[in-house]
Amino acid sequence: MTRLNLITTPRHQLRAEKAARNKEAALNAFIGKKAEIDEMLARLSSLSDDHFDAHPDEVNWGHVGTLEHYASLLKRITDSAFSEGEHAE
Repeated sequence: MTRLNLITTPRHQLRAEKAARNKEAALNAFIGKKAEIDEMLARLSSLSDDHFDAHPDEVNWGHVGTLEHYASLLKRITDSAFSEGEHAE
């Protein structure tokens, strides 16, 4: 994108240019955060596929507590994302 001359460019054109740059920056930030979330979800899915690194013969209540904690954090996220629970309308 080329820079507009602040002296000779009409004000409405300057505002439109700034709005376009702002929209592009927001889209880039959105795509970056989505990629970050996708990576976290892939790692969690892989860990879940591996039974959260717990061997069946070694599972104890500590493991259950850890999974309960993970589940409560994920529930907060899904409730917010899907307008459920305390986020219900």
